[in-house]
Amino acid sequence: MHRITGRVGDESLIEMSPSDSFTDESNGYHLHPTSSGGSSQQGLSGMRSRLTAEVRVESCESLDASLASLATSEHSDSPLSEPQTLERISTMSGLGRKRALFLKFRSRIDKQQYSKDSVFFRDGVRRIDFVLSYVDDKAGERKQERRREYEANLQNAGLELETEDKSESDDGKTYFLKIHAPWEVLATYADVLKIKVPFKANDIPSNTEMPMNWISTPFRLPEHIMHPEPDYFTAPFNKSKTDFFLIDDKETFFPPSTRNRIVYYILARCPYYREECGDKDKKGIKRLLNNGTYTSAFPLHDSRYWIRSKDPNCESERYNLYHYWARFLCFFKEQPLNLIRKYYGEKIGIYFAWLGFYTEMLFFAAVVGVICFLYGLLTYDDNEWSKEICNDEIGGKIVMCPLCDKKCGYWKLNSTCSSSWQSHLFDNVGTVFFAIFMGIWVTLFLEFWKRRQARLEYEWDLVDFEEEQQQLQLRPEYETKCTNRRLNRITQEMELVLDRTVAGLAGKVFLCWVTVVLWISLIIACIIGVIAYRLAVYAAFASIMKDSPTNNLQVVGSLITPQLATSVTASCINFVIIMILNLMYERVAIWITDMEIPKTHLEYENKLTVKMFLFQFVNYYSSCFYVAFFKGKFVGYPGEYAYMFGKWSNLRNEECDPGGCLIELTTQLVIVMTGKQVWGNIQEALVPWLMNWWGSRKARNHPESLYSRWEQDHDLQSFDQLGLFHEYLEMVIQFGFITLFVASFPLAPLLALFNNIIEIKVDAWKFTTQFRRPVAAKAHSIGAWEEILNGVAVLSVVTNAFIVAFTSDMIPRLVYMYAYKPEGEVSMRGYINDSLSVFNISAIPERNRPEYGENPSWFDSSITTCRYRDYRYPPGHEKEYSHTMQFWHILAAKLAFIIIMEHVVFLVKFFVAWMIPDVPSEVKARIKRERYLVQEYLHNYEVEKLKVQLSHNDHSDCTCTPMIYPSLPHHEVLSECL
Repeated sequence: MHRITGRVGDESLIEMSPSDSFTDESNGYHLHPTSSGGSSQQGLSGMRSRLTAEVRVESCESLDASLASLATSEHSDSPLSEPQTLERISTMSGLGRKRALFLKFRSRIDKQQYSKDSVFFRDGVRRIDFVLSYVDDKAGERKQERRREYEANLQNAGLELETEDKSESDDGKTYFLKIHAPWEVLATYADVLKIKVPFKANDIPSNTEMPMNWISTPFRLPEHIMHPEPDYFTAPFNKSKTDFFLIDDKETFFPPSTRNRIVYYILARCPYYREECGDKDKKGIKRLLNNGTYTSAFPLHDSRYWIRSKDPNCESERYNLYHYWARFLCFFKEQPLNLIRKYYGEKIGIYFAWLGFYTEMLFFAAVVGVICFLYGLLTYDDNEWSKEICNDEIGGKIVMCPLCDKKCGYWKLNSTCSSSWQSHLFDNVGTVFFAIFMGIWVTLFLEFWKRRQARLEYEWDLVDFEEEQQQLQLRPEYETKCTNRRLNRITQEMELVLDRTVAGLAGKVFLCWVTVVLWISLIIACIIGVIAYRLAVYAAFASIMKDSPTNNLQVVGSLITPQLATSVTASCINFVIIMILNLMYERVAIWITDMEIPKTHLEYENKLTVKMFLFQFVNYYSSCFYVAFFKGKFVGYPGEYAYMFGKWSNLRNEECDPGGCLIELTTQLVIVMTGKQVWGNIQEALVPWLMNWWGSRKARNHPESLYSRWEQDHDLQSFDQLGLFHEYLEMVIQFGFITLFVASFPLAPLLALFNNIIEIKVDAWKFTTQFRRPVAAKAHSIGAWEEILNGVAVLSVVTNAFIVAFTSDMIPRLVYMYAYKPEGEVSMRGYINDSLSVFNISAIPERNRPEYGENPSWFDSSITTCRYRDYRYPPGHEKEYSHTMQFWHILAAKLAFIIIMEHVVFLVKFFVAWMIPDVPSEVKARIKRERYLVQEYLHNYEVEKLKVQLSHNDHSDCTCTPMIYPSLPHHEVLSECL
């Protein structure tokens, strides 16, 4: 005896006892498509969705009576029989009603006899190119009207529609509108969009063989994954020359990514008003999504990601992407870029190509950075100045002046022993070499990427995809605002223009950039607040930690200092402020860009990119710039200290400890960079997974045949139009960290390398398993990000030169070694004593002196002087407390180092950029060959057509006007710009 439960409404569709198997056959579904029509089920009555009765059947034999009574109506395909059946059921009561409901549910399954986990219409032939979903709420008459007009206009454009009733959905509320683009529509818009298609197999031999090719074998993927399509010469599609192209099967000639791109182009421009109304604003799927007429719009994945589709006509490319790319165990494998491009489109493909290439180049930077770090580790014992600091006879007898007013007492130099040793790991000769190397590395990275990008442009048919062609893809938001037309001087055709006055345009530009400046000022104000926090809290930490129990810890006790506590807490606060401001400004930047009404999608993205990066640049890097170039540089000296807001504020400017500010810059860089990467990966991976898990909790127990392909994708997260923008922004900000401040932390490229390996897998997993399939889009480059990377590369040379010169102690040490060392010695002995100036304690003003009880127990009246970090004359000298000549020598050496380093690195950069051509010679030859073949084949094609026409005219008495090309049916083209 089996128990079967059927529910309609918000509950599960079907349940079976544990002894039953949930197979497709047991539920009446078969993989063989039926020939029953693919007509829409919009005529189903809303009564079905309100049925919530539960049927419990203890024996299937007990249903015979009900089956006989309902047999006629239940197996009728007429939509009129549905309300009659439901009306009969509603009049029943008790067990009879339950049995009738079960039979109604069961007959629906038997009648369809196909798996719902499919990408085809019910006829099993027409492919689903796009899906729209909506909920038919009670107060939605205007929405219903919009949908009727919109769907009627879609059909006028040539698209074919099929509706899944809400009773077929898992929640019993959602309708799904499936859209198919027939060949005529695809051909029309492929011609409009100048989509390149194959016309001849590529006959140029590929020179991809490399010496010692076997070394890369473990990193390779199967050939059918790396190259899912043969290599062809291509040309822009022309609907009037269909026999010119290699068309074997019209149904599969355009890949699914191209099909959904064409359909979305139509959806974005299709109006939802009657022709007599003429309201131009009522246009496009975006507006319908914003006003709630439709709840979602998306193309379908071709299969589940963990198993291949059972339909032999389905490519199962999603499964291949997950199996060979998205799994973390494949992190060492090459990326299947051609398959990514084929499935997701060129825009997403070029992103993963850039990210993979960036990660490959990071490997070399990470190796050199580790070598520089190891150099600092191996020369640990040769650190003469740290030995002097830690020596009880030298550092133990040097009394330092208080680091803050009132709350800070006198202290001995050897208390900074640990920090001076740590600083040597990053502040050594290897740092200078690494800063120069990174200046050259970034040039090699950008130049080699141009070559890789040029190769991809050719392989992916993007060579002629320039901004001029993107004029065909005007933003619908721009088109709806256009009221005038003007003559294009190049094409001599009328084009849409936005009616803007000079005053209106100037006002909008002024408002936009004033908003940007105000937000950047807000960031600077927050950074100033964090600096004030550092100044105010340092004194408190110094007072609290003076007798703290942490000082007695064996290993870390000496490391926990007021400087470290202040730096770490300030960095964490700064990181939280960064995250909060990011969320707020993103919406502001989008609002500003929308208000500017950019003409094309490319222009929109470039405008948004500039605004967001300017904000992020200030937001993320301002704290590092403060520590690198301002902290400890404007301190003054005892008796004449500098204050942040004047002496009345009591916020005395921070000093660098004798180990230098470089270790603090390292701390700041590690916290902000690592924190951003960890938070970003958690946000990217965990949040979509949790939302998908919660959204699909009811449907997880359904059999594959009942959980339809469109419902599975509907339960996934939608891929935001700016989703790829955020991915680029995250990586470019990281690029800035490892180039602008890399002189302070040679291990930054190593951390970035590990993060990028995880980032590629997280992004791949996210795209493949957690997001709906994005609409395919074309892009021939990484866009404005390339110019931003070039700007960051140039700026990085300057910042690293200044970090080595002014933040580290490298230049003062070299000046001391070669100009001020004891006679006859080549060592750093005596450097610490030479780098500290002397001040008379009795001359310290009362406001700067420590309060009673703040001084340590060893301090007494016999100590008359204290030391501070500067190069000034001692008390009693005729130039008392003014800068010594050594200070000016060091300053001159710093400026000379900056000039020499910048000129050397820039000279090498420009020489490398000149030596490496942007486009490989092989790619140039292939481009020329393809253009030649296109011209030759088109010429031969026209000649043959003309011969056929003339031959036909010679043997025919037809008097009509001859036509070279056959006439094809015409469909309405939804683009006002053509």
